[in-house]
Amino acid sequence: MVAAIKTGIITGVIALAEGVAVGRSFAMFKNYHIDGNKEMIAFGMMNIAGSCVSCYLTTGPFSRTAVNFNAGCKTAGSNIVMAAAVMVTLLFLTPLFHYTPIVVLSSIIIAAMLGLIDYEAAIGLWKVDKCDFIVCVSAYIGVVFGSVEIGLVIAVTISLLRMLLSVARPRTFLLGNIPNSMIFRSIDQYPIANNIPGVLILQIDAPVYFANANYLRERISRWIYEEDEKLKSTGGSSLQYVILDLSAVGSTDTSGISMFKEVKKNIDRRGLKLVLANPRSEVIKKLVKSKFIESIGQEWIYLTVGEAVAACNFMLHASKSNNQVADEFDAHNNA
Repeated sequence: MVAAIKTGIITGVIALAEGVAVGRSFAMFKNYHIDGNKEMIAFGMMNIAGSCVSCYLTTGPFSRTAVNFNAGCKTAGSNIVMAAAVMVTLLFLTPLFHYTPIVVLSSIIIAAMLGLIDYEAAIGLWKVDKCDFIVCVSAYIGVVFGSVEIGLVIAVTISLLRMLLSVARPRTFLLGNIPNSMIFRSIDQYPIANNIPGVLILQIDAPVYFANANYLRERISRWIYEEDEKLKSTGGSSLQYVILDLSAVGSTDTSGISMFKEVKKNIDRRGLKLVLANPRSEVIKKLVKSKFIESIGQEWIYLTVGEAVAACNFMLHASKSNNQVADEFDAHNNA
């Protein structure tokens, strides 16, 4: 039973993945939509019924699908004609094909496959996204030199690795102000954007989970260190505020909350102030329950980056005014 269950699960997953993938591939040619859930239900019911009469595991194999597609088949009724032709061949015509079945089958599959190779699509993938092109080429090599299952496994594995890499290494952007506006955008994308003196604005472009919490903590700390060192070297205003734009952070977990707490401690040790801008509803609820908002202060939570920057600028100007008054008072007392 253990061996049968293990084999059944693996075979079933591969068969379903292959059938759905092949169906979607050919649906693109005819410009129609297929429902993956209905496809899986159809495969399951088909194999349950077939197992009662000792049928092989049935899927939507790429070779037969390609042959039907190039033959102009329109409905599933073509399978009835094909089954009848196979039955007649096996019962009466087998001696005639004794020496040629593999050759004939190979030629039919190759002839059907040649019309499905789209060089322009591969070139388009290379121009738009190099990673997608690698997935395409890897799947093609796996199918040609192995089997459809091997090609599918290679493509899925590379895609999963890419997804895990993007989750574990999310992007962080340094934001600046677009001149003559209250819009803040990435300085890398908009070189005309201006830095705000004394304020560092960072945007996190992904949900914060255990998989990327450590990376984000180190990345934010590196941003703060680099900005502080740059200001010291240029003789500009010292860094006073760090604004985190959380508009792209759709969710977080306990590891993410711990990351925010550690970032706050690091910022406090440097004598800076942490400000949050536009946290999403799920994120703000968890931050409130974990008492992080209580530690940072509700007055340092803002709806937009523009409001956060305005508040920081007001505090900076107020601090400068107080320092000037204090200096004048000390000078008067000394006199």
